[in-house]
Amino acid sequence: MTFDTVYILPSYFDLQLTEFQTAHCLFISELRILLEAQRESKERNAENRPQTNVLQKTMNYVQSFSRFTNMESVREVRSLLKESELSHFEIAQLANLCCDDAEEAKALIPRNTNKLVMEHSLHNKIDDDRLQELMNQMLTIKKFQG
Repeated sequence: MTFDTVYILPSYFDLQLTEFQTAHCLFISELRILLEAQRESKERNAENRPQTNVLQKTMNYVQSFSRFTNMESVREVRSLLKESELSHFEIAQLANLCCDDAEEAKALIPRNTNKLVMEHSLHNKIDDDRLQELMNQMLTIKKFQG
């Protein structure tokens, strides 16, 4: 079997999602907290609407990949990363991936290929030492979360 066609998928920065340019990105942990609160609210109000297959799969996903388990930890991480000059997308990616080191984070988070925005990407606006410091602080929050 041979494959002749190569598909190159656009990165986050290549997409033209103009209506979402000012939207804030949620952490997977934040989405898990929101979905659990919604589920608890439905249970308290005795709503009998069945949970959809998509919602159940989403819940399974966020429970598997949520790095921070409580609201206080999520707030600490958001506050920590908000102090940096990173974009909302980069902040969410750092929190979702929760990498061990700066090199790993820079390898996994897409580089901005748009020359007009390149100077503002993770790869150019934060040095490795500062990024490593952020990674270490996030890992400490994760380790000691209640």
